[in-house]
Amino acid sequence: MSTKGNGASSRRTRRMRHGGASVAEIEELYRRRFPVFVRTVTATLRDADAAVDVVQDGFALALRKRRTFRGDSNTEAWVWRIVLNVALDHARQQRRARQLERVEPAPAGDDHSTIDLRALVLALPQRQRLILFLRYYADLTYEQIAEALGVRTGTVAATLHSAHATLRRELEEVPR
Repeated sequence: MSTKGNGASSRRTRRMRHGGASVAEIEELYRRRFPVFVRTVTATLRDADAAVDVVQDGFALALRKRRTFRGDSNTEAWVWRIVLNVALDHARQQRRARQLERVEPAPAGDDHSTIDLRALVLALPQRQRLILFLRYYADLTYEQIAEALGVRTGTVAATLHSAHATLRRELEEVPR
C-alpha cells in the first residue's frame, strides 16, 4: 500500500500515524482566527473579558490535547469544539456562582420603543443562540458547526430554522 497521496488525506494519514494535530496548525489557527473565536464566545457569554480568557484557555487545552486529535475532522472544527466546551463550562460555573438575570425584550407600547434585537437573540434557548452565533459571527458552515458541536448537519439546520422562526415571530409582534 502506497503512502503517497495528495492534500488533506495524506496530511491526515501522517497526523494519525504520528498522533494528533501539530502545534504549528493550532498556533496558525490561533493567530488567524482568534478575533472570530473571541467575538463568538463574547456573544455566547455576554462578557468580553471572560471570552478572551475562555478562548485562550480553550487553545491551551487544545495544545495539551493535540495528540488525542484523531484527524477525522478538520483541526479548526476540533478546536471550536474544545473552545465551546470551555465556554459552556465557564457559563455553568458562573450560573452556579450567581443567579443570572434573564434578558427580556424591551417592552413595546409607547411610540419611542425600539426593537432590541440583541435582547431577542439573547432570549433564545442556549443551543439556538450558540448555533446562530457560530453561523453568523464565526461564519462557519453547517458542516463545521455540526463537527464543532458533535451533532448532525440536519440538527444544525433544524436548530437554525427554529431560531429564525422564533426571531421572525417576535419581530412580527412588535407594533410598527
